[in-house]
Amino acid sequence: MNIIVCIKQVPDPEGPPGSYVINPALNRVEARGIPPVLSLFDENALEAALRIKDTLTHDEVKITVMSMGTRISGAVLQKALAAGADELVKIEDGALESATLDSHATASALASAIRKKGKYDLIFTGRQAADWNAGQVGIGIARFLGIPAVTLAGKVTIKDGHAVVERVTPRGYEVVRTPLPSLIAVSNEVGALRYPTMMQRREAKHKPVTSWSTADIGLYGNPETRLVVKGFFVREMRQGRCEIIEGDTAATAGLNLAQRLMHDGVISP
Repeated sequence: MNIIVCIKQVPDPEGPPGSYVINPALNRVEARGIPPVLSLFDENALEAALRIKDTLTHDEVKITVMSMGTRISGAVLQKALAAGADELVKIEDGALESATLDSHATASALASAIRKKGKYDLIFTGRQAADWNAGQVGIGIARFLGIPAVTLAGKVTIKDGHAVVERVTPRGYEVVRTPLPSLIAVSNEVGALRYPTMMQRREAKHKPVTSWSTADIGLYGNPETRLVVKGFFVREMRQGRCEIIEGDTAATAGLNLAQRLMHDGVISP
């Protein structure tokens, strides 16, 4: 079984808000001084793939991690290899600047790379990326490849040549059975990515890494985008003020509070 996991490198979401600035000349948001990490939702996707590998004979399952961008950090992607992925494919090109791509362009480029990679049975993505949170790339890849897609997967197993997915819903979950090949967008309910041992970290340095350009995957020039960004702005933060409503007794204080809330329009008489 060949499994492809699409993973995005993003600025650390735990970085301070002040490190994100708007570049009005380029009309985009830039992260300054924040180290890159793997998108946490994509780590969930890799964990789902590794659990399938755990249940089958390891020789029967090959997991390829695929990532695209302009400057992909080998050290960041080593985490995916150390956790248990078998190989890494990087699509690096100046035309793949994250700030200039939208979900359509990203899905198109990844689908082209997957076609070049060849035979696959399952494609895993995170439910969304940890930077833009659009949640559209996974189903976009499936659309370009013409395969079924299941979103919000909380658990994935393989049975009788099909993927059986427990799909998260507002009131619990539903079970979906899909033929292979298919794409599954994994939700965070799967759980965090396992922590690799020191031995696994050393072994990861010797696993195969392939680098492609956009020309290598059959794309020439910038991928077509469909989203038009009009502009960005920083939301004005309101200053909070705390006022203590007092009274001689608890009942009086409660009455005074209710009257004040009615005066401010928070509650109605």
